[in-house]
Amino acid sequence: MPKVTPDEGSITMFTTSWCGYCTRLKGQLAREGVPYTEINLEDAPEHIEFVEQVNGGNRTVPTVVFPDGSAATNPSLAEVKQRLAS
Repeated sequence: MPKVTPDEGSITMFTTSWCGYCTRLKGQLAREGVPYTEINLEDAPEHIEFVEQVNGGNRTVPTVVFPDGSAATNPSLAEVKQRLAS
């Protein structure tokens, strides 16, 4: 499986095309200038197992991975910025 841990100061976000929460978070990140790499599970199904693993068996998006390797499900913009700052 390809690397999912992002570089320092950025996040990796797992999404789907039909996820409204994903669209909202992507817009917020873009407005705030927070760099992210998007992995759409419909285009990259090899990542589904990882997303299910960090979400207790559920395929929940957006799932965000931080530079320290930790993950959060549907985090707020404030949480993303706080975790990147620490």
